[in-house]
Amino acid sequence: MQQPQRLHRLRAFTALTALATSLGGMTGIANAQDATHQLGDVVVTGKRTSQAAVAIGTDQVSNTISITREALLSAPAGVSGLKMLEGLPGFNVQANDALGLYEFGNSVSVRAFNFQQIGFVLDGAPMGRSDQFGGSPIFRYVENENLARVTASQGAGDVTLPSYASLGPIVQYVTIDPAQNFGVTTTLSAGSDQLRRGFLRIDSGEHGPFSAYASYSKFSADLWRGPGDINREHAEGKLRYRAANGAEATFGITWNDYFDYDAPAITKAQYNGIAGDAFGRSGRNFAYLGEVPVLAQTAPGVIYSNPLYNQYYKQAINSRTDILYRLSGALPLSNTLHLEGTAYYEDKKGYGVSPEAYATSLTSYNAERLILTDLVAPKGLQYGLSEVSGDRKGAVARAVWDLGAHRLTAGAWIETDDYHRTQARYNQAGGSPDGALLKNEPVHRQRDFVSTRETRQLFIQDVISLLDDRLKIELGVKALDIDYTISGYRNPADYINRRQPSITNNWSDSFLPNVGLVWNLTRTDQIFASYAENLALPRGADDVFALASPNAKTPDAEISRNWELGVRTNRPTFNAALALYRTNFDNRLQSYAVTVPGSGVTESFFQNVGEVEAHGAEFSGTWKPEGLGGFVYFNANASYNVVEFKNDLPGFTPVTGAPLVISGNTVPDSPEWIIQGGVTIEPTSWIVANVSARHIGERFSNFTNTETVRGYTIVNAYVDFGDNWSIGPARDLRLRFNVDNLLDEDYLGTITTTVNTPATFRPGPPRTVQVSLTTSF
Repeated sequence: MQQPQRLHRLRAFTALTALATSLGGMTGIANAQDATHQLGDVVVTGKRTSQAAVAIGTDQVSNTISITREALLSAPAGVSGLKMLEGLPGFNVQANDALGLYEFGNSVSVRAFNFQQIGFVLDGAPMGRSDQFGGSPIFRYVENENLARVTASQGAGDVTLPSYASLGPIVQYVTIDPAQNFGVTTTLSAGSDQLRRGFLRIDSGEHGPFSAYASYSKFSADLWRGPGDINREHAEGKLRYRAANGAEATFGITWNDYFDYDAPAITKAQYNGIAGDAFGRSGRNFAYLGEVPVLAQTAPGVIYSNPLYNQYYKQAINSRTDILYRLSGALPLSNTLHLEGTAYYEDKKGYGVSPEAYATSLTSYNAERLILTDLVAPKGLQYGLSEVSGDRKGAVARAVWDLGAHRLTAGAWIETDDYHRTQARYNQAGGSPDGALLKNEPVHRQRDFVSTRETRQLFIQDVISLLDDRLKIELGVKALDIDYTISGYRNPADYINRRQPSITNNWSDSFLPNVGLVWNLTRTDQIFASYAENLALPRGADDVFALASPNAKTPDAEISRNWELGVRTNRPTFNAALALYRTNFDNRLQSYAVTVPGSGVTESFFQNVGEVEAHGAEFSGTWKPEGLGGFVYFNANASYNVVEFKNDLPGFTPVTGAPLVISGNTVPDSPEWIIQGGVTIEPTSWIVANVSARHIGERFSNFTNTETVRGYTIVNAYVDFGDNWSIGPARDLRLRFNVDNLLDEDYLGTITTTVNTPATFRPGPPRTVQVSLTTSF
């Protein structure tokens, strides 16, 4: 950042600090004010409501909404950590299946940002980047039965939270503490597509200062479209120590083992049945083939040379095994000063499979065979194997000091993330797509590199309480520094040119402010406002540096500026929050092909393509009308979001280098309207029933806005039976029925966006039913 700009921001922050300090001198004047002006707990009662501090973010300087434990336990058992977010205002969540477990079929966007630009934190430990290859996506590390809440700040997360991915949004997942008494909890679930899931948790109870729990779940289901299945095993544990002086330590572990077969993304032409598909496929059930077809040879004497053999389902596989350890602690040094921190270590490994046609492999084999002596000529369809491994380790530490009207927090975060990726094409027995992998017969190699990210963050925050706690001002700033290195064979050109480059880069900003206020106007109403600046590691950094030439210009870090202004109210039968926002997002990264000078070929580059601006409003609320007997309540959230490109794509047009005009266009996969509403009925103490509807508006699928996908509305429902029922040793029996997509809406969900060509989509799942029985012992 240029020095004059940084100086201007520093002066502005200093002025705000001075203002807050001068206001601090007014606290004595306000002593006569009634402290009951603070918003109290939510008065709306019911089994699916919660305290206002959780429901609408009371006392937060930004729009901060939570998914409560009650809501999490009402969702279908085993729902993924991303699918949980669809109940929050502004979150555009798309999933390939009803539970959101298929990893490459999920997408999330909020305001101007997508999944890779959102920060995720689990029990104080940052989750790193969200890339499915080598990243730490949150859905691998959480189980809905073990979560206390999920809290999201859509635009300006707490400056003290660690993340190099967030450009504003932060989502925190907080797990439950061990129970005070010994107990065993089980949940058995069954449902559509041969879904089977079992969950078991054992709580040790408190034994002196110690308590603990351990849980295990196993999930399996068929793909809802096409052959193949999804399998997941997941284990979690937590050990807690609480000392008499208030000191506390917690050790947590999460293990996740995942395997699935893929389902294809399709174009609108394929969906509508006008693409001339060789196998007659169309509609939302368009899938890979369950049997190896008989096809004409496209290369003489090579039985499986036809590229359409890549439609066989065993050529599309994903597998991951991840484990995360975390150790957290809090130590009071006095009545006003305490220390807290979290250290963590993550180990990950896995592989993915994708096919490659015979003709493509033959070309690559001929390009590399004189350089790499262990290669073998292709026999037919190639088995494309990508393997990943690595570890991530780091620590966050902070000191919190209460000093009169001030609460000062200062701390640091450090992390090292090492990632190894290999990619090669191998023969299969007989060249058949159903043949055994011949790992000793590589046909050509594509990747074998290591990338390392080293992150350092310093932060300081002052929360100032004024006017007898009716006014709270937050003044925070962080400094973020990220070193990046990639070394080894990044692409086939590195093998062909006999090079193993080592490319380094650094992105940093020593002054990223985050300021805000919340003001209790009355006992029931608050206003809040915030401004935050963020810097993020370029998303998809490994692909950025793996595809470009070693001497290509490296991208600038993506940065954002987020403004918010809102109001909250908490009344006897109603609570709600309304936020207005504006976001400016600079240095967006985009991949596109340009002509290499002196040749007729093109090469893909990632380049910064300018600014994106978003503005809009978000609403969330709960209402329990007195006139309906007190057993019916309504919840709703809605968002209006306008997201536009502010610049054209430079140098996009081959040969001439002319820009592609997109300024003023809507960013793809950004619906203008997202609306959700539901009604919950509690006619007796042992029944809770809910029906909800979620509407996603029309979306563009490419940068030029030449293709759209229609909006859709999904209706879900559940009914929950149980009120301390017991049978023999079993107690707290609870039976729940969940129905997703009750009206069987046929729609296109996840979009793989493009620049100026038709995109590909993943159809949304049909009506899905699940029944779950939970009991404790």
